[in-house]
Amino acid sequence: MDGADRGMDEALLGVERSLTGRRWRERPGDGRLAAALSQRFDLPDLVGRVLAARGIGLDDAEAFLSPTLRDLLPDPGHLKDMDRAVARLAAAIQAGETVGVFGDYDVDGATSSALLAGLIEEMGGRALVYIPDRLAEGYGPNLPALLKLKEQGCGVVVTVDCGTTAFEPLAGAASAGIDVIVVDHHEGETRLPDAFAVVNPNRVDEDSPHGHLAAVGVTFLLAVGLNRALRGAGWYGAGRPEPDLLRRLDLVALGTVCDVVPLVGVNRALVVQGLKVLARRGNTGLAALADVAGVSETPDAYHLGYVLGPRVNAGGRVGEAGMGARLLGTHDAAEAADLAGRLNGYNRDRQEIEAAVLLEAIEQVETRPEDEVPLVIAAGDGWHPGVIGIVAGRLKERYGRPACVVAFEGGVGKGSGRSVAGLDLGAAVIAARQAGLLMAGGGHAMAAGFTVSRDRLEDFRAFVGARLAAEQKGEMVALLDLDGTLDAAGATVDLVETVRRLGPFGSGNAEPRFAVVAARVVRADIVGSGHVRCILAGAGGQRLKAIAFRSADDDLGLALLNGVGTVFHVAGTLRLDTWQGRNDVQLIIDDAAPAR
Repeated sequence: MDGADRGMDEALLGVERSLTGRRWRERPGDGRLAAALSQRFDLPDLVGRVLAARGIGLDDAEAFLSPTLRDLLPDPGHLKDMDRAVARLAAAIQAGETVGVFGDYDVDGATSSALLAGLIEEMGGRALVYIPDRLAEGYGPNLPALLKLKEQGCGVVVTVDCGTTAFEPLAGAASAGIDVIVVDHHEGETRLPDAFAVVNPNRVDEDSPHGHLAAVGVTFLLAVGLNRALRGAGWYGAGRPEPDLLRRLDLVALGTVCDVVPLVGVNRALVVQGLKVLARRGNTGLAALADVAGVSETPDAYHLGYVLGPRVNAGGRVGEAGMGARLLGTHDAAEAADLAGRLNGYNRDRQEIEAAVLLEAIEQVETRPEDEVPLVIAAGDGWHPGVIGIVAGRLKERYGRPACVVAFEGGVGKGSGRSVAGLDLGAAVIAARQAGLLMAGGGHAMAAGFTVSRDRLEDFRAFVGARLAAEQKGEMVALLDLDGTLDAAGATVDLVETVRRLGPFGSGNAEPRFAVVAARVVRADIVGSGHVRCILAGAGGQRLKAIAFRSADDDLGLALLNGVGTVFHVAGTLRLDTWQGRNDVQLIIDDAAPAR
């Protein structure tokens, strides 16, 4: 789901309501620019149009097609408090002081923790990682954990992917004599926590243009600054080699993609270069995880976001919170294989729990009286807090609106939300907390987390719904953005390989989605866990393999299964399908509509 349509542009191929209830729209773009891009860079017309629709001009295209850190990585010192944080950590390393690293339990937190701890040790320092338990401790720093780190010798603690709004725990830590350095990217408030340093491109008083960085990206900048400071102090020399920071970019890429931050600017360069590092399998834990997940091809952003990331996350969601960070930081092949296998099992458990909660959430949403509030919300007793974020994302995709899911235990609910482009859910949740409707809450534009008492849930829904309604422009209509149309015969290996040059794909750089026009369903059957596999044929008889994931029981899948011989317009993304050394093309189906 790309969001909502607030205009009345002509529907692409006349599809006003598809099988998934969406209106199809062609991404707007300058046709003359598209032609110029195609000609100058020797690209297919369709690919030139994709670039133009993303606002890539003639002067920007070369850097977009080949992004480099040399050109895009900012000076770490441009961030407020960065130099102060670097100086404190450099002093700690040189004095042999143990540095505590307190990370969040999601992928961004796990990669940030493994990255910073691993580099501190490679720089000749000592580090100790602490990941809180989702159920017992909740999100963010807590004073007992910080005091425990101090007892273990940590006079300085770096919180990664958390801490910006942890006012009470950090005040307690300061009183206990702990120097806390916050390294975060979540939206801040007008006041800052009582910390030694707060490094966050989304501080209210920050003027950095890099607010789109994930926490692992901010952590990497911290590492660059720290390495530079130690080099300047003459710390490296005989017997203490300078670490290769670029060798850790696989972790940066993983955290960046999985936190669904925009893949633009420096983020794009970090992921492009990180994927190259990942392909070399230098990280023992990631290599073991790729093996248990069956990743044999060259990895791309899809593998980070949908194959490796969910498995790293599984420990924090339904297993042991620190397993992901341990896996990413280990150099022991046997330990890595054990952790990867256990995380793979936890991921299967997570999928089963998620499916059950999603079914209940959909039923709840669809039996609630319709209203004009641009917010979908579902809540349940006994729902596992570890899957509510994923379920919120599924609801957002299904209904084309921001979605929140709340898991209640007694009178208190843990909530997670996901938003659509143009509606800032994180700011709305922060405002609700400031209005006294939440016990805790924060986030960024596309995602948020919160704690709410049962008796304030409806007040929260009304408050956030009204705030989001004020942001939206016009009526919200479920929308599918498409980058163009082609016949089945046009879905060639050459086209797919050229489109891949526009990656990595994700938030802020959506994977190009095309409509295959007038495709007849030759065959359709169910494979795997409810996936619908099809063979489509174009007007000239050219065949195209296609698959609609998790659709066997919905309107899209049923229409394909019952539509053999029927002609549809079919929308989706094109991928290479490699089997026994032979490359073919497969369409990953997102939507379809009868061709009239």
